[in-house]
Amino acid sequence: MDRQNSDDIMKFLDGMASSDDVLFGFLDEGNHSPEDYPDSGSFAGGEESDAENDAAGCNSEENKTFWHEQEQLLQATLYRTSSVETKIRQATKEALKEVRSKGVQCVCRRPATDGCRSCLRGEVASRLRDAGYDCVICKSKWRSNHEIPAGEHEYLEIVDKSGSKKGEIRVVIELSFRAEFEMARGSEEYKRLIGILPEVYVGKTERLKSLIKILCTAAKKCMKDKKMHMGPWRKHKYMQAKWLGTCERKSVKLVETEMEEDKSVMPKPRVSMLNYGGFGNLSAGMGRPAAVAVV
Repeated sequence: MDRQNSDDIMKFLDGMASSDDVLFGFLDEGNHSPEDYPDSGSFAGGEESDAENDAAGCNSEENKTFWHEQEQLLQATLYRTSSVETKIRQATKEALKEVRSKGVQCVCRRPATDGCRSCLRGEVASRLRDAGYDCVICKSKWRSNHEIPAGEHEYLEIVDKSGSKKGEIRVVIELSFRAEFEMARGSEEYKRLIGILPEVYVGKTERLKSLIKILCTAAKKCMKDKKMHMGPWRKHKYMQAKWLGTCERKSVKLVETEMEEDKSVMPKPRVSMLNYGGFGNLSAGMGRPAAVAVV
C-alpha cells in the first residue's frame, strides 16, 4: 500500500482541489449540535458481540434500522471533535495543500516518478513539525495468532501537550483512512456508510477506537447478510492493531537520514562487456552509446 504508483498519488492530491469537506469529512461545528445525533459512547471499544449481530436477523425493516443507526453513530462520532483536533486538522490541510502545489519527491531506494505514499507521509510530517507540532512517523507491527494474521502499518501521530490539565493527547493522522475500510464486494448499505468517512482522518485515538468498532460491526453484518466469509484482515482486532497497538515511533529527521543511507548503499550500475575492447569502439564509431546493463 505504501508503494503506490505515481498516478494514485497524484489522483489523491488532485482530489484535494474539490473540497476540504470531502477530503476530511468532518462536520462544520457551527451547523450542528451534539443533540442532533445519538450518543456513541457505548462504542468506546472491545470486540463486537456475536449475539448482538445474530439478533439483527435478515428482516428488511431490521436491516434498515441497523444501517440507519450505524450512520447516526458514525456521524455523531465524527462530529464530536475537540479544539486540539480542529487545530491539528487545519494544519494538516495546509500541509497537504503545500505538498500538492510543490509535488512529492520520492527519496526511496527505488524512487517512483511522482512520489509514493511513504514519502507523502514524510513530506506532511516535515511540514507539521515546521508548524510547531511534535509529529512522528509510527510503524505498528504485530504477530499472527489464531484470530488474525501478522501485519504492519504506517501512519502519522502528534502528541499534544498544550493542555496541562488533561495531560498528553495523542492525535492520529491517517492519509488513506477511507480506503482502509473499503470492500469491493460490500453491500450498497456498507458502501454508503464508508462514503461518510473522511479520506484523511485526523483525530484522537479514543475517537478512532469508536470508529473502528462501528465500521467492523457493519462489515461483519454486511458479510453475514451476503453469506460470505469475512477475511481475518477485516476483523476488529486486526484493524485495532494498525493504529492502537504497540508501534515504533520515528522522527522525521531520523527517517530522512535512513533514506539517505539507503540511497548511498545502492548498487552501482554494472557495465556490460559491450563497453570494452573492440565492441566499445565499434559502438562509439557508429555513433551509438555503449550498452549498460543495470541489475
